[in-house]
Amino acid sequence: MTAQDSATRPSRIAVAEVASSTTRTAAAEAAGSRRTTTSPGPAGHGSRRAGTVLAALGVTAFSLTFPSTAWGLEGFGPWTFVALRVVLSAVIAGGALLALRVPFPARRHWAGLAVVVAGVVVGFPLLTTLALQTSTTAHAAVVVGLLPLTTAVFSALRTGARPSRMFWAAALAGAAAVIAFTVQQSGGALTTADLYLFGALLICAAGYTEGGRLAREMPGWQVVGWALVLCLPLAVAGAAVALQYESFELTGHSTAGLLYAAIGSQFLGLVVWYRGMAMIGVPKASQLQLAQPLLTLVWSVFLLGEHLTIAAPLTAAAVLVCIAVTQRARG
Repeated sequence: MTAQDSATRPSRIAVAEVASSTTRTAAAEAAGSRRTTTSPGPAGHGSRRAGTVLAALGVTAFSLTFPSTAWGLEGFGPWTFVALRVVLSAVIAGGALLALRVPFPARRHWAGLAVVVAGVVVGFPLLTTLALQTSTTAHAAVVVGLLPLTTAVFSALRTGARPSRMFWAAALAGAAAVIAFTVQQSGGALTTADLYLFGALLICAAGYTEGGRLAREMPGWQVVGWALVLCLPLAVAGAAVALQYESFELTGHSTAGLLYAAIGSQFLGLVVWYRGMAMIGVPKASQLQLAQPLLTLVWSVFLLGEHLTIAAPLTAAAVLVCIAVTQRARG
């Protein structure tokens, strides 16, 4: 061994030790970073708050559905309006899924998506649109008043959720307040449109529940997107047939109503709604819809010229109290 070899060996060993130490330090820091990122803490509260905000945005978007449908019916027949609404929203959803190269949903999700299609994409829009031919938006709002309670019941049956007694008491009180208000606004009269409305109530609650469950396994916007895309062939065929039997006229109101129903309510509203349900749970998110009938009536004043009585602010106060209680109640 030469003197040069002896001199360089300690240097090589030192370099190796430094490198090894640096590697261990980096690994430890990475592990600590991963623990910090995934550890539970205050983020849980922030997630619930964000979920509540998203669900509330969905409710706000849905509150304009009946007024926009009333506008749409000024120029379209009910079957044409619903079919074109689904076609437009499905094209937008399909474009987003294609652009982001989202893989096709797994086979185990197909049954759930079919329920979403039947309940939310087709059933509720069609039945409520048929009802709004002879019913006012105030009377149709009775469906939305009952929907939170019905959705909570479907959720309990489907997912095994067991909300507390306080939750159910507040939900029933809020539903009763909304029903009393909407029935009083409509004069207490029941029409043939009620059959459509109550049918829409049941199938929409099933669609919301199943969509909320699927949104825990895939992003909420993909649940909505795939449900719309799967329904596109049926919607195109339905539009082609409806346009042959129903007259239509493109006015400012009818066009705006169709565009909002397709983009604002059918797509964007459902995206934030399902995301919110996935974050805070179906029963609690559904109770935010107790405010939807009152919002619908407010929009109806400005957009449709309907008149409200003093009962509106009184009912609003009662509903807000019920919402606060249900959001704090533990399931």
